[in-house]
Amino acid sequence: MGNIYNLSMKKSRTVLTLLLISIFLFSCSKDPVIVPDKPKPEEPKPEEPAMLNDWYSWQPEKPDADEELTIFFKAPSSSELYNYTGEVYVHIGIVNEGVWQNEPADWDENISKCKMSPVEGESNAWSIKLIPTIREWFESENIPINKIGVIARSADGNKKGNKDGADFFIEEITDSKYKAFQPAAVKTASMPAGLNHGINIIDNSTVTLVLFDKDKNGNRKDFAHVIGDFNDWTLSNDEKSQMFRDESSGVWWITLSNLDPNKEYAFQYYIGKSGGETFRVADPYSRKILDPDNDKYISSATYPHLKPYPEKAIGIVSVFQTKSESYNWQVTDFEIPDRDNLVIYEMLLRDFSETGDINGALGKLDYLESLGVNAIELMPVQEFDGNDSWGYNPVFFFAMDKAYGTDRMYKEFIDECHKRGIAVILDVVYNHATGANPYARMWWDTSNNKTSVENPFFNVNAPHPYSVFHDFNHDAQIDGKFIVRDFVKRNLLFLLEEYNIDGFRFDLTKGFTQKNSTESSASNYDASRVAILKEYNNAIKEVNPNAYVILEHFADDREETELSNEGMMVWRNMNWQYGQSAMGYKDDSGFTRTYYGTVRPTNSLVSYMESHDEERLAYKQVTWGNGIIKTSLSARMSQLATNAAFFFTVPGPKMIWQFGELGYDISIDQNGRTGKKPIKWDYLEVSERNSLLKTYSTLINLRMDHPELFNSTATLDWRVTPTFWEQGRFITLSSFGSSKQVVVIANFTNEVITVPYTFPRYGVWYNYMDQSETIDVTSTNLNIDVPANSFKIYSTFTD
Repeated sequence: MGNIYNLSMKKSRTVLTLLLISIFLFSCSKDPVIVPDKPKPEEPKPEEPAMLNDWYSWQPEKPDADEELTIFFKAPSSSELYNYTGEVYVHIGIVNEGVWQNEPADWDENISKCKMSPVEGESNAWSIKLIPTIREWFESENIPINKIGVIARSADGNKKGNKDGADFFIEEITDSKYKAFQPAAVKTASMPAGLNHGINIIDNSTVTLVLFDKDKNGNRKDFAHVIGDFNDWTLSNDEKSQMFRDESSGVWWITLSNLDPNKEYAFQYYIGKSGGETFRVADPYSRKILDPDNDKYISSATYPHLKPYPEKAIGIVSVFQTKSESYNWQVTDFEIPDRDNLVIYEMLLRDFSETGDINGALGKLDYLESLGVNAIELMPVQEFDGNDSWGYNPVFFFAMDKAYGTDRMYKEFIDECHKRGIAVILDVVYNHATGANPYARMWWDTSNNKTSVENPFFNVNAPHPYSVFHDFNHDAQIDGKFIVRDFVKRNLLFLLEEYNIDGFRFDLTKGFTQKNSTESSASNYDASRVAILKEYNNAIKEVNPNAYVILEHFADDREETELSNEGMMVWRNMNWQYGQSAMGYKDDSGFTRTYYGTVRPTNSLVSYMESHDEERLAYKQVTWGNGIIKTSLSARMSQLATNAAFFFTVPGPKMIWQFGELGYDISIDQNGRTGKKPIKWDYLEVSERNSLLKTYSTLINLRMDHPELFNSTATLDWRVTPTFWEQGRFITLSSFGSSKQVVVIANFTNEVITVPYTFPRYGVWYNYMDQSETIDVTSTNLNIDVPANSFKIYSTFTD
């Protein structure tokens, strides 16, 4: 019974199962029963901090290069973006070896990728998400990502959100895919004798590179390598990359052999501290550098066959060639013009010709020769940041800036000037350098974006109130050597010998001091500053005893006199006084500080009515001129000619700012103070301006043709204070030991005046501006009618 029962039960279960399956299949053939879907899981939201920190915060707190990252910026009240209502963009990049890389946009470029979004529920807060991963967002390929630089900014780029405007960095980012190079243990060896810091060419196939590295406390970097064309830009610990450390001389050095003498080699130093930041720098003594950000904008006409920037380089690189190009100077016996009769033309190559380079200036030398000037002062041409600059932001002092031309072009320009009897003076900047200077970068305070307290070359903060960029410490010593002074003197000698330069104008020499001062005390006598300038002057005179040394000093008269007695010259700014007379105003229009007579050497003041730093007189006239001077071009140019008559006939060196001889009336502030200005060679087509040009040329040639009237033995009698405004001003020049005399009579008012004047001698006097006109002086007391805004000049001689 039991077995029959079990079998029957099995059959019954089978039938029941088949019946249930049939019912299920039948139900599936009908319309389906609608069952509510299960709710889909929500997409994960970025994990925002419970409370945003001021300045920057981010999620996740420990970023990984292969994960996404959300960056938050909250502007506190001290931020420039506090209560800012416009669009906010982030300037961002991977920081690798001290250089920002893979920046999606330039500073002033607004792209959607870099646009930050307001944080919901928060004021003065924005965020940006780097997705799908940090690496993919930057499109960085095989670059290690351990650090990101971030700056929140306004849409126009004028407001930096960051604290004190400094860069901010997100550090300690994990990158499991790409690892930084690991330097080997230090190798020590004595540097070969007879080498200098920098690039030492040993022979046509060998070079030894020497990098100074010792901070104020005697500390060194933990490693130094070279990377460049000679080792395929590959960091390694072999003899082509790892440098030796010389403990006694405080340098790293390496000798590279088997080089091609016909090839230019680009390279960088790779240096750092173990466990700290690594970075690359170019050689401070580079004769030529390559710049990834600016070289691409230099035309092939300005710089033909410029070496392409190496693909594997980071930041500025140095260039050397073991077989340097020789230049055969055509003028080897140039005689520097006597500084008693020096007339300097200050030139900014950028704004002097349509091409804005040396080629353009070369094409204008005939014009300058006909004008009569015997010296050109080039505003700074040593390698500066960018391509568009006045040049007072120097970086590499041994390299001429490529934005103006090749090394050979600079020499050709100087040679062509010498052919015309024109000296060339370089404006040099040794008060400071920008942060791109290798010696600034080697000891840098990243958090405060300035040179560090350990930097042996630069002050953290300038002791004087005229600081720009980073202030050189001219008293700095390492191992008993004045390292900044040695650097400056080496640079001066290099420029004299390599380029046949005829002299220097030193920028901001009042800053060559470690003595703390304020605006009110900076000009006070400073013996330490005087000693430093004498040292530089002596170094120059050892190479060329006749070379000019001109200082932008503006200090205590006692100090300037002491420097002048050493053979140096100082700038004398007369822009305000000549500006007053140019506009037709009596007050503050005296010219007496243009000339000191025998109080100091007569040839020690380089006086000027205009310079690169001063507002243009013609612009002052058209903007603020008195009466007809403001409304009439003819009156303005005539008044400027009268100014010139009371400028060039005063003994001592004189300086003209470019186009002053044509009445340039574009403001110094147009397009920003240091921005590009219109180039106005079309002024030559305007008769009134041509008349001013002719006056300049005639007066300059008076100096050149009759130098005995302008040397230290000549005598000057003049009435040029505001007292003589209405009755007429005059100058009487008399040479020593000859009968040559010149009389200048001027009317700076807007009305015709009659000037009573006592001629110093009887006889025939010639109108020097129109020598067909003469006057016979039979009575020394004469009344001279002088038209408004004009002058007359009489001489006892003809050309």
